[in-house]
Amino acid sequence: MKPERQSLVHKLQLFGLYLLALIGFPAYAELLVLQLQLKDHLFSPTTLYVPEGEKVKLLIHNQDSTPEEFESFSLNREKVILGNSKGVVFIGPLEPGEHAFVGEYHPDSARGTLIVLPKAQWQAQQQAKEGSGAD
Repeated sequence: MKPERQSLVHKLQLFGLYLLALIGFPAYAELLVLQLQLKDHLFSPTTLYVPEGEKVKLLIHNQDSTPEEFESFSLNREKVILGNSKGVVFIGPLEPGEHAFVGEYHPDSARGTLIVLPKAQWQAQQQAKEGSGAD
């Protein structure tokens, strides 16, 4: 390959890497991660809030010694999480609304709701939570 062609190929490769860094990585870095605990066959918190239109990573920590299956028909998600372990469920992007979830093995006690809020409302809620020191 001629030196000037190699230089052009090299510049195009660098430009491609630059575009990936500019476009691809920030979107991944800004992924919202929510924590959900499962203990004594109860989810905590029982209500989760997420902004509309964003993909969310839900990290579920099963602190019970027995397995549980996170299940939501409206989210079209199910994930078995072994006892004393963690599981990840990706959700979204979603429109505003409510989505119930349960622990399939203990549906009478392991229950919760994911509420998708318009972005402005979600941001106001987060600011109020930060201002009150609640977490």
